[in-house]
Amino acid sequence: MVVTVLCGTTLVDAAEPGEFGWPLRPRPTVERRFDKPEHNWLPGHRGVDLAGSAGQVVVAAGEGIVVFAGVVADKPVVSIDHPGGLRSTYEPVRADITVGTRVSRGTPIGTLESGHEGCPAAACLHWGARRESSAHSKREYVDPLGLLHHVPIRLKPLPR
Repeated sequence: MVVTVLCGTTLVDAAEPGEFGWPLRPRPTVERRFDKPEHNWLPGHRGVDLAGSAGQVVVAAGEGIVVFAGVVADKPVVSIDHPGGLRSTYEPVRADITVGTRVSRGTPIGTLESGHEGCPAAACLHWGARRESSAHSKREYVDPLGLLHHVPIRLKPLPR
């Protein structure tokens, strides 16, 4: 059973435990997976492409602060800094939120636009994540699907 509760502008999905959740509801199809480049400047796919529909609401995958909401290379982008040095990005997303806004997991941040190049679906959300540089490590792209808490499947015998 899935229970969805609306609380102000925050959408809470009781079926998804953990700090992070899917940025599209219902759970989207992954059209293109993460392909980490050997070095940050080499080719690769620095995120995942999730099938959606134009005009669909995009929500924050986790708690954080909006650090960018604008256009980069003619694409609308929203970026959120999360605790622990993680930054998530969402494109092409027309922002409904402003820089400096604190968000929770499930807070609507904008609407998905069509035209994400290389995606077979009519509209795809490119969802990326990276760990920022620190005294002990350099900036690193990470697979955003690894942020999701997957509940293990448990098989139980059927009664005879």
